Amino acid sequence: MKNIKRIKLNVLLICFLINILYVAPTYSLSSRENLFNNALNLSSSGDFNLALKQWNKYLELFPNDAAALGNRGNIKLVMGDPKGAINDQDKAIDLDPDEVDPYINRGIAEESLGKWLQAKKDYLFVISKDNDNFSALYNLANVEGSLSDWQSAKNLFSKASESNPGFAMARSSMALTDYQLGNLEECEKELKKLIRRYPTFADARAALTALYWSKGITGEAESNWIAVTELDSRYADEEWLIKFRRWPQKPTKDLMKFLALK
Repeated sequence: MKNIKRIKLNVLLICFLINILYVAPTYSLSSRENLFNNALNLSSSGDFNLALKQWNKYLELFPNDAAALGNRGNIKLVMGDPKGAINDQDKAIDLDPDEVDPYINRGIAEESLGKWLQAKKDYLFVISKDNDNFSALYNLANVEGSLSDWQSAKNLFSKASESNPGFAMARSSMALTDYQLGNLEECEKELKKLIRRYPTFADARAALTALYWSKGITGEAESNWIAVTELDSRYADEEWLIKFRRWPQKPTKDLMKFLALK
């Protein structure tokens, strides 16, 4: 009887293993790439809900893929889950500590929570690995601005624009720090250069609107603002300017005074 029971158990075990092999098929390299690229394409197209589902599906199968974790973390941040984003970036860093992108991505998530010093640490790590990483330089400049160190912010924005000459937002931010520091001639000169090169650049035109209004040049202020309203309506929102675009206080207040006709 003991032998018979043992045989039956072995048969059941074999059947169980067959079922496991059936429900958990192996994935070829091309299939894995297709899953990854599908999630990546959904992320790039802005279909964030579906992208998150696809990253979740991919990571259930390949939980130690640092790039996938980093990408899912970015989607979580966009969808308003900065803590979840930081958790994914932490895992990506544990798996691949020499890759700089997760540090930048984690820093951005930390900034969204007002964790300036943690974000600063991440950006400094990236810059220690790559002095010309314009993303880390630019983001660190924003952090320094949030800590009210506008001179350091200006220097970093300048380095970011030197590292990537086509990075217009870094140059505009540098001009705005000059505005905050009282270097109005330098600010105006840089903003005019930007507008000549990028006539539809709303940020520079909005900054020039505030600057002209503060100097009493109302006609030029009105002219630039008309262009801004056609390009990007968010510049009329004070909270967006400070919290998301990260403008300094002085140009923000001057622009709000212009809008209130004060």
